[in-house]
Amino acid sequence: MPRVLDGAAIATAIKQEVADEVKKLAAQGIRPGLAAVLVGHEPASEIYVRSKVQTCAELGLFSDLITPPDTVTTEEMFDLVNSLNTRDDIDGILIQLPLPAQVDAKFLLDSVLPEKDVDGFHPVNAGRLQAGRPALAPCTPAGVIQILRRSQIPIAGKHAVVVGRSDIVGKPVAMLLLHENATVTICHSKTQNLGEVTRQADILVAAIGRPGFIMPEMVKPGATLIDVGINRISTREQFDRFFKGNEKREAAFLKRGSVIVGDIDPAAFELSSAYTPVPGGVGLLTIAMLMSNTVRAAKMRRGI
Repeated sequence: MPRVLDGAAIATAIKQEVADEVKKLAAQGIRPGLAAVLVGHEPASEIYVRSKVQTCAELGLFSDLITPPDTVTTEEMFDLVNSLNTRDDIDGILIQLPLPAQVDAKFLLDSVLPEKDVDGFHPVNAGRLQAGRPALAPCTPAGVIQILRRSQIPIAGKHAVVVGRSDIVGKPVAMLLLHENATVTICHSKTQNLGEVTRQADILVAAIGRPGFIMPEMVKPGATLIDVGINRISTREQFDRFFKGNEKREAAFLKRGSVIVGDIDPAAFELSSAYTPVPGGVGLLTIAMLMSNTVRAAKMRRGI
């Protein structure tokens, strides 16, 4: 019977560690601060950012939610980021994506000071991560490593295959696995004979953004499966492909008109020794690691 890797329990443990660290810093007169910039009124982004602000409050961090209108220009956003760069009460700057079409997102992300880049997207932090130097790592990849470590799943010497090469997940998670002494293969949409490669994986990380892309025949029995994907499916055909006969998911589908599935076909989980469910797996670590990065940034900025 495969082990379910409980993202909720691991996220809770990390948040408690963050809260304890915040108390220690408070004794030194330091309160880590996070600025969240949310442009416009995209409902999913609003919910996500407000949950981050709420988590800050729960853990004792200071937060500042800034909400420019969706007519904002690149120049106005640049001025805003510069003002946050100079604020001593702000240790981390989060710019919620996507941004409106008229705003140059890459330029703005690069304008955040690397030491305040708690998303780990800045080229300087990407370079430090590649070089194995202290850096703020992207939250989701860092969460993947925490799941493996805290679940006592061996990484060193194992063959890890990462499916997906995005700058946000695929590349950084491959680098973090390499730093944990795994042998790492990165695959993507142009990889030939993909199934032959994925079947060699002791640890298979799926981050390609396609529902149920990794099918059972692509998985080595006994592998650890880490599913980073979050895909919403809304047709009966898609639902029946992944969840036919699943009464709990059926009820959710009928109620909401959609359900979430990862990048790994749920049928493949039965072949694994351990796996992260969707939902309830990697996604829950993202906010926890954002809080951890904010505290880390506060300490690094002060030489602690």
